[in-house]
Amino acid sequence: MLHLTKVAFGAQGVDHLAERLAARAAAGPLFLTTRYLPKRHAEIAGPDADGGSLYWILKHQLVARSPILGFGDAPEGKVAILIGLPLVAVRPMPKRAHQGWRYLAAADAPADLAVGERGETLPAGLARELAALALL
Repeated sequence: MLHLTKVAFGAQGVDHLAERLAARAAAGPLFLTTRYLPKRHAEIAGPDADGGSLYWILKHQLVARSPILGFGDAPEGKVAILIGLPLVAVRPMPKRAHQGWRYLAAADAPADLAVGERGETLPAGLARELAALALL
């Protein structure tokens, strides 16, 4: 299984991101656009794939994921990454911000939080230092 990562630009927190996604979903299919179809798209949402997710980066940490339902056409010749709801909170894990999307192997993906469990995010600098010391 393969996943994608993307920065949740402009989101103030996981709750804010969930609200934004729900508002967009109310207006029609929920999708993000990208210039090119990922070369490994079949591993993410193909007929033999187990179903990948889009992991969201907030404050230099992976904090939530959205299931990827598939890929389609978007306006202006772009590609749509179709995502579903609900937004699933995951155990916060350090991740550098980047432009666009990047692949994330299933073995490297953080686990989902249990129902009622809260994932407290660390300040970005502290998370980086602890990760460098292999403590996170």
